[in-house]
Amino acid sequence: MIKTVILDWAGTVVDYGSFAPVEAFRRLFEGKGVEASFNAIRKPMGRMKKDHLRDICADEGVAAAWRAKFGSAPSESDIDEMYEKFEPMLFSILDQYATPVPGSLALIARLREQGIKIGTTTGYTRPMMDIIAPEAAKQGYSPDSTVTPDEAAEGRPHPWMIYRNAELLGTYPMSSIVKCGDTEADMREGRNAGVWSVGVIFGGNEIGLTQAETDSLTAGEKEKLFVEVSDRLMQAGAHFIIREIGELDGVIAHINERLQAGERP
Repeated sequence: MIKTVILDWAGTVVDYGSFAPVEAFRRLFEGKGVEASFNAIRKPMGRMKKDHLRDICADEGVAAAWRAKFGSAPSESDIDEMYEKFEPMLFSILDQYATPVPGSLALIARLREQGIKIGTTTGYTRPMMDIIAPEAAKQGYSPDSTVTPDEAAEGRPHPWMIYRNAELLGTYPMSSIVKCGDTEADMREGRNAGVWSVGVIFGGNEIGLTQAETDSLTAGEKEKLFVEVSDRLMQAGAHFIIREIGELDGVIAHINERLQAGERP
């Protein structure tokens, strides 16, 4: 039986569409006079934020724009300098992006009624979570544990944050854990930890739309996006895909049946 669910934060349970990091990175590169596309910014989402910055700099388009302006590719010292500016930029807006995604609080209440513990992993560092977590708590979301990448050996796609949650919550074997998130990095993290990995589509980073923008889509447009993002998350290792976070307990019931049949992730 599933004993613990480990949830991502932005784009999964809070910050519909995962906009806080995108806005901070956009401002950061704009300040350098270098254009970074939304795709370049969003693709590494879920990674520890400094690794995320490195990945943006390694993007072909961003690297080309940087070379055109500065004469060479971004160096590690450039990344260090930018990250110093990025952190306060992100800190200044994080409290505005802690609103729970629709359906998430009701889901967590249902999971807790089943005795399931709630752990979390994130691409945010502990000082960043120290801003988000109290704001989310004011709005009704307080997980049982949160582990950040700076509290583990490495962040995603490595499994260490999940292992630390398992230890803090006293949960084993790993097959009794479900990881749910909205990014490719989340799916790889779950797979590497040997847990069930579930990808969530709407409200997540891979689509990157506000709730109003999502609501304005036609059924056909929604289906097209669902298929595109599902394919990416499945290729990254998702065992299951859900449209919205509120559907997760339905998948858990199915996983419990598979566990009883002897299957393992």
